[in-house]
Amino acid sequence: MARFARRRIKSAEAASRRLWRARAKGRPGDDGIDAVAGRPHPGIYLLPNAFTTAALFSGFFAIVQAMNLRFDTAAIAIFCSMVLDSLDGRVARMTHTQSDFGAEYDSLADMVSFGAAPALVIYEWSLRGLGKWGWVAAFVYVAGAALRLARFNTNLAVVDKRFFQGLPSPASAALVAGFVWVFEDLRYVGSDLAWPSWFVTVYAGLSMVSNSPFYSGKAIDYRRSVPFIVVVLIMLAFVAVSSDPPKWLFAMFVAYGLSGHLLWIWRRVRRERPKP
Repeated sequence: MARFARRRIKSAEAASRRLWRARAKGRPGDDGIDAVAGRPHPGIYLLPNAFTTAALFSGFFAIVQAMNLRFDTAAIAIFCSMVLDSLDGRVARMTHTQSDFGAEYDSLADMVSFGAAPALVIYEWSLRGLGKWGWVAAFVYVAGAALRLARFNTNLAVVDKRFFQGLPSPASAALVAGFVWVFEDLRYVGSDLAWPSWFVTVYAGLSMVSNSPFYSGKAIDYRRSVPFIVVVLIMLAFVAVSSDPPKWLFAMFVAYGLSGHLLWIWRRVRRERPKP
């Protein structure tokens, strides 16, 4: 009996030594638990990060196509990046594969796809001829995207989930890319629209760092039943977009890009209106 007790003590001491070595080397213990924090060892999940990588590639591809003067293809690539970016978070939540690595990677990919890529596309398409005014507008957009992403990452627990604080960077990128796409489709020369391009770029950049509330859509319960007319309206929206994608997508994002500022003005007027 005493010999059995000594064996148990030795086994416990050996396990303690293994755990101490794992803590010293910064590695997880034998059971896959982080010896320092006591939580599952963090890993890199393949599926959601594959969508993020695809979105990053689309943004990079847009930059390459803009350098090759294929601006319509570049604009389409930015819209593809939008779709992929909207999927990675949903896939991570559905498969329970959220991670801090994925959140940071997504922000860096967004900076390329929705910050640098749209600014470079519209600069090469139209703003280059304005000289310093052109690159200043492009930089305002890039800085606005960087500040927007930084504020979003730090205000997750503060801001109302129903609304974004400022225009989201994907919608801002769609506004700029949609402007390029629709006028490329109409066979306009970018240099002829230099000042309208300048206004759209600066407007999108400043809207990202504004305090205007833009509806996020996160309050929608997709599992709840809806009236039949909603399904019909969604079907009509798909038909409209498929009939002329550049015009309809640009019109939709123009309406969304104005909605937050109009809501901010309406709230302000309502707050300052004297009570009877």
